[in-house]
Amino acid sequence: MSENEPVRRRRADAERSRSAILAAALELLDEHPDAGLERIAEAAHVTRQTVYAHFPSRDALLNAVLGELTAETLRAVDDLDLDHGSAFGNTLGLIDLAWRTFERHPLLLHVPAGHDPVAERLEQLIRRGQREGEITRELPVHWLASTLISLGRTAGDSVAAGRLTARAAYKTLHTTLTRIPQP
Repeated sequence: MSENEPVRRRRADAERSRSAILAAALELLDEHPDAGLERIAEAAHVTRQTVYAHFPSRDALLNAVLGELTAETLRAVDDLDLDHGSAFGNTLGLIDLAWRTFERHPLLLHVPAGHDPVAERLEQLIRRGQREGEITRELPVHWLASTLISLGRTAGDSVAAGRLTARAAYKTLHTTLTRIPQP
């Protein structure tokens, strides 16, 4: 056994623990957004100390989970190939992808809006749609992107509050988006 082998084993063990914690946190927080670190440690089959070794606070863990979700979503957004085809059609595709992500991860409904790389991609898409005449130029890009995101959050909130089923909320969102006046 080499001198470096125990170090590599510890690193591999630490990475497995970190991955297990993130996976457990995502699953548990989707169902119970207020779950604490002790409950997450139980779900990950690690000790609370192990959780704290990787994430010094619940906020740090939540940020890591959100980082993983953002990376996963950006990979899916990249697969949409938003630079080609109809900008308005691609906008609907992006909204559809975001809706499916919210359905899989309700945790995202409890996260305050802020800097979001998906929103940046949406703004780029709207700019292209405005240049190509598919999306109105009468409204600022930021306004249109914020409005679309707000409509999506409102649809998700309606599901969370039991006012609409997920299917009805999605249909309502999609209908609203396709009825927004275009140039």
